[in-house]
Amino acid sequence: MGETVKIAVTPPVQAGGSLFTPAQLALIGSLAADGARIEMTPFRQLYMEVEAERQQVISEELERSGLEVYGAGFVVKSLIACNFCKGAEEAGLESAKRLNRAIAGSEAPMPLKVGYAGCALGTSEPLLKDIGIVKMRDFFDIYVGGEPKGIKAATAKLLVSGLTEDRLIPAVTAIIAYYKAHAKGKEKFGKFVDRVSLDTLRQLA
Repeated sequence: MGETVKIAVTPPVQAGGSLFTPAQLALIGSLAADGARIEMTPFRQLYMEVEAERQQVISEELERSGLEVYGAGFVVKSLIACNFCKGAEEAGLESAKRLNRAIAGSEAPMPLKVGYAGCALGTSEPLLKDIGIVKMRDFFDIYVGGEPKGIKAATAKLLVSGLTEDRLIPAVTAIIAYYKAHAKGKEKFGKFVDRVSLDTLRQLA
């Protein structure tokens, strides 16, 4: 087997959650490098190893099947969204799609998990993500600093509430940009939030 690279493959943000079709799963298996393993990540992505020289062609084929392809590792992960059980419009499916397009795949000091819930039920567990967005009727609340692992696990803290839809993406992208610019090396986002303070981040939203 020649040189391989790892890519992250995920279904689009959609009603019903992270759903792969049988045809998509078969395609993923057929395109993986010989002897490679396919890993299910906590980010609801599949990491797959592919031949480096065929990465672009393979990515394009996966995207034609309706999947999304991102870099693996230290990037903003694709949006971890709920199932939109209250209906696509009420739960804000289009808002979630636009947010995902704006942030997913960009480089970050550490892997950055962003969660989205279309209502207060929070089935996607947004308060356990680095950045969590919860739609409350016609407005959005943003939480920051969730940590689901380890003995210092913590829920995210409310950063700002009552954002209108037009302010959501600018607020989230500003927070991520500030993290990229001011993180100390490979500083986890939760530690970064504690260091710079909620008040500093509130000025960005």
